[in-house]
Amino acid sequence: MSFILYFALILIIPIWAQSKVKSTYKKYSKVAISSSMSGAEVARKILDDNGLFNVAVEEVRGQLSDHYDPRTKVVRLSTDNFHGRSAAGAAVAAHEVGHAIQDAQDYAFLRFRSALVPVASFGSNISIFLIIGGALLQMTGLIFAGIVFFAFAVLFQLVTLPVEFDASNRAMTQLVSTGVIRNEEERPTKKVLNAAAMTYVAGALVALAELLRFIFMFFGMGEE
Repeated sequence: MSFILYFALILIIPIWAQSKVKSTYKKYSKVAISSSMSGAEVARKILDDNGLFNVAVEEVRGQLSDHYDPRTKVVRLSTDNFHGRSAAGAAVAAHEVGHAIQDAQDYAFLRFRSALVPVASFGSNISIFLIIGGALLQMTGLIFAGIVFFAFAVLFQLVTLPVEFDASNRAMTQLVSTGVIRNEEERPTKKVLNAAAMTYVAGALVALAELLRFIFMFFGMGEE
């Protein structure tokens, strides 16, 4: 039973989350907003209204490849969202600008996440090799080292949650206060943001489940 639950957690939940965000995005990318603003225009307006004239808005290839780069101070929007004038495009653009506002206001969780990037990246790459090597060689020390490194990767995933939820909350506030969307357009916009947030929740759950499995493996070997 525990194996079935674990299998469902690491496979079914992420697949469901990805399917949910794609279907929601597809649905509301066809729903126009009353302001008729493109994603690029939405991003630029919110940035300017918050005094972030130094942050650029650029088009980037790919679908849902939208992101904010704190190093270069650039909001990058995928082609559909950059040019599109939909509820989905406005939601995504505002969300990425939310990260720019976080950066400008020195949001603590964003700073913490940025600080974790190097060690989390290294940990996610090296941990599995240490854990597998430790299991094959029956060396608990290697497994423990792998668990420690993997824990940093999990911590990164967990810290990402408040960063993303806060960016979405800022997005909704800005979309309404700047007049980009009307009251009746809040519901579809929230659906896009909520669906996207579920992918981060799913990722954090999977990472946490993997960490717990490795910990149980470590203690299991210690009892042998």
